[in-house]
Amino acid sequence: MKEELSEMEGIHSLLDCCKDSDVMQLFQKKTYTDAFQRMYQEHIATFDRIEEGYHNSEEKEQYLTALADELTAYAVEKVDACPRKNQKEHLQMDLNMTMAVFVLPMVLEFHGDSSKSFAQKLTESWKRSFPKTNLSAAEFTTIEDGFHKTWCYITTAVCRTFDKPDDCYELRTLREYRDTYLADSPGGSELIQEYYDVAPSIVKHINQQPDSGRIYYSIWEKWLAPCISMIESGQKEACREHYVEMVHTLQKKYFH
Repeated sequence: MKEELSEMEGIHSLLDCCKDSDVMQLFQKKTYTDAFQRMYQEHIATFDRIEEGYHNSEEKEQYLTALADELTAYAVEKVDACPRKNQKEHLQMDLNMTMAVFVLPMVLEFHGDSSKSFAQKLTESWKRSFPKTNLSAAEFTTIEDGFHKTWCYITTAVCRTFDKPDDCYELRTLREYRDTYLADSPGGSELIQEYYDVAPSIVKHINQQPDSGRIYYSIWEKWLAPCISMIESGQKEACREHYVEMVHTLQKKYFH
């Protein structure tokens, strides 16, 4: 019984990893790597217990499903305890972010025999309890790498909505603009650095919306397509102003 209780407490602690911190402040270029590594080290014992339980269980998939459902039930309990609707929504947003950028990447970082299946069970259980959430499992290296592509981070997300490849014309055009014009212009490097801190979080928030596809189409029509046209016609400074306005607008709406 003591071992079982310890295991459940370990499952709960995964979701509480950001309890004393603002998850959005941790999920920034300057803080994310250190925060993730610290949390991962703090929870290795939990992953060891899960892996041991997985190997000792005769019904391995049911074992992982039960653990995933326990974590999700703990999240539902937290949300239901909030007295007001806006508090529930804010907490659910924080829990979604905690799952997306810390819990699921930590599970995959362990690289145990149970890890991939457990991550899948977690996403499935989470979506059953929070059906409006577009949660998916990504490895730490994939998320961390996104901070180094920030000028095109939002554009990449939009292009994926259109099923465009990573070397599509639109992305190549903006990357060339970033490297040959923006980086060498006054304040350009500082502007790119600013995006390092906000764009990945903007994309994460949009991905959690049930109508994320519609949002990305709107971003394309209102912001990105005009930017591409400005670059093509040599209006490089106008492109800069339009792109900055886009990021600031999206930041106000999706960066909380």
